[in-house]
Amino acid sequence: MKNIHELVDSLHLDDLQNEAHPSIFDENEGYEMLILRLPVILDKLEIVSTGFIITPHVSYLYNRDEKKFKPLQSRFESPYKMLDGIVDELLKSFEKYRDLIADMEEALYLNKKTQSFMNQWLKFKRNIIKIERVLLHASSTMERVIAYYENSDDFPLNHYIDLHEHIERTRRSATLQLSKLDYIFSFYNTRTNERMNALIYNLTIISAIFLPLNLVVGFFGMNTSGLPFTQGASGTTNVMILTLCLFFVAVGVIGFIKRRF
Repeated sequence: MKNIHELVDSLHLDDLQNEAHPSIFDENEGYEMLILRLPVILDKLEIVSTGFIITPHVSYLYNRDEKKFKPLQSRFESPYKMLDGIVDELLKSFEKYRDLIADMEEALYLNKKTQSFMNQWLKFKRNIIKIERVLLHASSTMERVIAYYENSDDFPLNHYIDLHEHIERTRRSATLQLSKLDYIFSFYNTRTNERMNALIYNLTIISAIFLPLNLVVGFFGMNTSGLPFTQGASGTTNVMILTLCLFFVAVGVIGFIKRRF
């Protein structure tokens, strides 16, 4: 009987050694190779690939650090328990993302000041897109595993269906959070545009009021002869009265337009 290292093709050994290898289930003569790539959320998001070789009698876990195969106690139950533990931790960890996104949404609704909103939004968006993409491949790979082994007597079908359901549930949750992030960004953008429009509107009103006044000041500030009100002691008073009249006229016109529209 061949040694497990002799049995596994060298290309498959390279795949097992590759830490970034995507999820895959490959059927071969004498063994099957299962690599499942799953997200792990600790202090930061990491993507971990776990590789197994499944023979007709026993399964092996590939240890990348030692470049060795570790025989497992059960052909199907041991891989299931290892993968189920990773997925369960992912389900619990993903709750933090949902809570943080909910807090971000609530802060926007309450019009609270948010520090570095775009940095937080981009971080969540990038990580959750990565999680969704990785889980999509993992889910399709698990479907192939279930379809291939479902008629095997020793295959715990319900366990692997449950594992697949947990992966799918987390993937759907990631899709939902991505939709919520898009909505939050749209709301944030709308509110920012409203503030900008209000600022431009106020500046326009100020300009409309002071533009006639600047015209009067500029006109009477010309160093030419023949200007009105240059003769007599009340010239400055008359100019001030004219300026105030223009000011009140401008305010009245703006008030009339605001009432009409």
